Amino acid sequence: MTNDVLILAIESSCDETSVSVIKNGTDIVSNEVLSQIDSHKRFGGVVPEVASRHHVEGITTTIDAALENAALTMEDITAVAVTEGPGLIGALLVGINAAKALAYAYDKPLIPVHHIAGHIYANHLERPLTFPLMALIVSGGHTELIHMKDHLDFEVIGETRDDAVGEAYDKVARTIGLSYPGGPQVDQLAAEGKDVYDFPRVWLEKDSYDFSFSGLKSAVINKLHNLRQKNEEIEPANVATSFQNSVVEVLVGKAVQACKDYDVNQLIVAGGVASNKGLRQALNDACDEAGITLSIPNPKLCTDNAAMIGAVAYYLYQAGVTADMTLNGNSGMDIEMMNQ
Repeated sequence: MTNDVLILAIESSCDETSVSVIKNGTDIVSNEVLSQIDSHKRFGGVVPEVASRHHVEGITTTIDAALENAALTMEDITAVAVTEGPGLIGALLVGINAAKALAYAYDKPLIPVHHIAGHIYANHLERPLTFPLMALIVSGGHTELIHMKDHLDFEVIGETRDDAVGEAYDKVARTIGLSYPGGPQVDQLAAEGKDVYDFPRVWLEKDSYDFSFSGLKSAVINKLHNLRQKNEEIEPANVATSFQNSVVEVLVGKAVQACKDYDVNQLIVAGGVASNKGLRQALNDACDEAGITLSIPNPKLCTDNAAMIGAVAYYLYQAGVTADMTLNGNSGMDIEMMNQ
């Protein structure tokens, strides 16, 4: 494998400690993910200090496991990549300092990666990105539409003005008594209920690709509050269906319209909410009707993982993008800063 580019990638932006070895930007040699969901469940969400401590406890063993399962040593590795941002600053710093230590000790290039770029390139691990394309980012912290004309060329054409879609899912889940993480449970319930509440669809002004979920979240909370005051029965499945239908209609409508307006034939979906079965089905139906090629990765690659970071890092390596030992976490990192 002397001519192969082998990148050891580290992802620690939130509550998953992940280390992966990626060959030539597309082949997953190993991909270890250490989840913290059970630790945060009792708090109803991610606690930054707890997340950071878990990363500290797990980062070394996760690196060792990724190398062992790849049957490689650090001498075989071409470069070390790590998520620079955005994310929880304490969590980011654990991964960054581990990556810097490896790069320094073994004299390897250090490659900084944007977390959302990673989510986009998770698709590339299963199907090559074909340009130009439109990317719909749906996660706990982000909801964006990104136009790409080529590798490492990111143009944000729409973003959320308030809550991210995944955040709205978790808040609605808590309102109807579901535990963290609530998104998958809302999705499951939505398949069983009926759209009886007709929650608002927030389109914003004409021709805008931006999103807003704060009003929808408030509409759900207010509706349930009013029902409880009247002692009327609340069917969680109907709430979930009504809420999800509103979210999905707007996400799909704006994404498909953006593809048409920008004359692109491929729509890729990225982020943890891309695992949502209702969203996946609606996008599949709409893209079939519009003649758009849809790409959504396996659910295992939708959530945070280091394989996606290694996929981006391959192209950054080819472009000669590296960082030095002053690399720091950037919790508000702009994806357009990566444009090459």
